[in-house]
Amino acid sequence: MSKNTFHLVSLGCAKNTVDSDSMAQLLLNDGYRMVDDPGRASVLIVNTCGFIGPAKQESFNVLRELAGGKRDGQVLIAAGCLTQRYGAEVAQQVPGVDGVLGTRRWMDIVQVVRELRAGPHPEPLYHLPEAATVGADEGGALRASIAGASAYLKVADGCRRPCAFCAIPLIKGTAVSRPLETIIAEAKSLRDDGIRELILIAQDTTDYGHDLGMKDGLAALLEALTTQVPDLDWIRVMYAYPGYVTDRLIDVMASQKQVLPYLDMPLQHAHPKTLARMKRPANIEWVHNTLAKMRAKISDLSIRTTFIVGYPGETDEEYQALVDFVEATRFDRVGTFQFSFEPGTTSEPLGDPIPAEVKQERYEHLMELQQNISLQVNQSYVGKTLDVLVEGFDNGISIGRSYRDAPEIDGLVLIEGKAKIGQIVPVRITGAMAYDLTGVLDKGPIRI
Repeated sequence: MSKNTFHLVSLGCAKNTVDSDSMAQLLLNDGYRMVDDPGRASVLIVNTCGFIGPAKQESFNVLRELAGGKRDGQVLIAAGCLTQRYGAEVAQQVPGVDGVLGTRRWMDIVQVVRELRAGPHPEPLYHLPEAATVGADEGGALRASIAGASAYLKVADGCRRPCAFCAIPLIKGTAVSRPLETIIAEAKSLRDDGIRELILIAQDTTDYGHDLGMKDGLAALLEALTTQVPDLDWIRVMYAYPGYVTDRLIDVMASQKQVLPYLDMPLQHAHPKTLARMKRPANIEWVHNTLAKMRAKISDLSIRTTFIVGYPGETDEEYQALVDFVEATRFDRVGTFQFSFEPGTTSEPLGDPIPAEVKQERYEHLMELQQNISLQVNQSYVGKTLDVLVEGFDNGISIGRSYRDAPEIDGLVLIEGKAKIGQIVPVRITGAMAYDLTGVLDKGPIRI
């Protein structure tokens, strides 16, 4: 075990990964060194996820594994979403946890480490101040997570939406937007470091700037990015909220080449009664009209969405409305989740009445339907040429993503032959599968 070393495990979504990387930056700045082997680390950190039941269980499992292998002189810190809501429970269920740090004060990681290493702590150290806001005090950390030539950049934190099934406002607090000039400066820094794809993330990107008094804040941010960082290749928008995709945002996406014709807009359901119980926008006509408007204005638009099946009270009729909607709308990508009961949310009084086998059946049916749709949509690209960001090479095949594919959650483009990693290359599509495409390098120019 080396002194002043840390091992950090990041669980959950890309937004959590940004927080993990920000904590790592602060520790590195304080003279620590990151190691891959937990046995060589003096500080062990797990940035937990607490969004749904399976994520909570994974967090507990990782904490128990690290606690079970702890050596004398090592300290174990449970950080993140799970500890923000269930700090005392985490420490009780995982003997060996020395410190508990909530997601709202990730920037205090150095302070917590110093306190824990200053002397013995017979009881876990709880650092869970009730910060009124998040995102205002970042310790100078770059709020980005870099993976190859792509970077997730967090533009806001927290959420003020009332979704009945979601614990995020309980965990993160209300929405707090980061200053536009800070985001621009970070985008320039990432570009200078060779980033080709900037992925804007928040709990709700379409709410960006509301707390700053901005109107159409996301559209304004995109306009500023494309104007002030014009040599960024790709800008991708994630986590848009239905009802807040404005005409100005659509126009920016349609007119600015850097902004990819891709939108991740979680709709969660398609029956007004289900959506009303979810406390989500229930105007399905708006969805139809907005999708039609976007597809008419934005060439080759790719749309990803997510749905929840088995929400309390979901009747066969309501579920069938969702199926019919998916079949008619033909999204490029769909993620489906089975309802997970979360204590403390406003859906708690509804319970979890739908049997697990019904949820599973509905999940499988919807995913099978979407798999066929995704295959048909993918087949429509055969013979076309797409720009592909190359991310790897294995067994004679280069691996990358097109504008249609967000990292980790969407598909890949498998390219015959070797292309330089980090380049954006033109690829002629020769084959299609349900999730991935295959192709060959086009003879067009390589963008370097």
